[in-house]
Order: sequence, then C-alpha cells, then structure tokens
Amino acid sequence: MTGFNDRIIEEFRANDGVVTTAGFGDSLVLVHSVGAVSGEPRINPLMAIEQGGGWLIAASAAGALRHPAWYFNLLKTPDVSIETGTATREVHATDLVGADRDAAWRLFTDRSPGFREYEVRAGDRVIPVVRLDPR
Repeated sequence: MTGFNDRIIEEFRANDGVVTTAGFGDSLVLVHSVGAVSGEPRINPLMAIEQGGGWLIAASAAGALRHPAWYFNLLKTPDVSIETGTATREVHATDLVGADRDAAWRLFTDRSPGFREYEVRAGDRVIPVVRLDPR
C-alpha cells in the first residue's frame, strides 16, 4: 500500500467514510481483498457508485496501461468485504462485461471527467467495472 493510500484510509476511518483529500468526499469504499499471488490481505480505497443495493467500482488505475492488482485479486477471490462509512459489508465481486460494463462505465464518466481522461490514457485497455453485491 502506498503512503497516499495509507493517508486516505486513515482519513476515511477517522471521519466515518468522508475524505476531503483530493475532493473524494463520501464517494469511497475500502475494499478488503486477498492478494492473488501473495495471499496477503490488501485494502484499497476506491471510488464507488451505489446502484441497486450494490456498488460499482472501476479498475481505472488512473489510466495506466495495465489493470490494477486489486482487480486480479477480486477475479481470483470474489468474496470480499468493504467498508462503507461506519459499516463493514460482505460482498461478492462480479466483473461486468459487454453492455452491462459499458452502461456502468458511463456512470463513472458522467460523474467525473477524470474518468474520460483515464480512458484516453489507458489506450487500447478497456477499463473493467466490477459490481459488488451484498452476500
């Protein structure tokens, strides 16, 4: 975990899920996963969009040319937990494909122009969107 992520996690927990750093506000969840290779526990602060009783997260990696490691963690072990403000919830991760992915991705680009920039930076990489449903 990076120093930046450590600070975001600390602020998230200290303020019941509200993070003023970088203007995140209450749009983040903390995703607890298991490293696909290492088997070690991981925590990633990610922007989430609540939808239909679940959450959507985008594996944008700020437009990197490769998917972020947490995405592979969720593919290998999709039953994880997330922190949302003051609650911890058990969820199942589903990698969205086709029209479902495209519709979910539009929610991210409509919410923040930064996601459109990430899409350009990512080049040929299609940015995955993952749905987290309560289990």
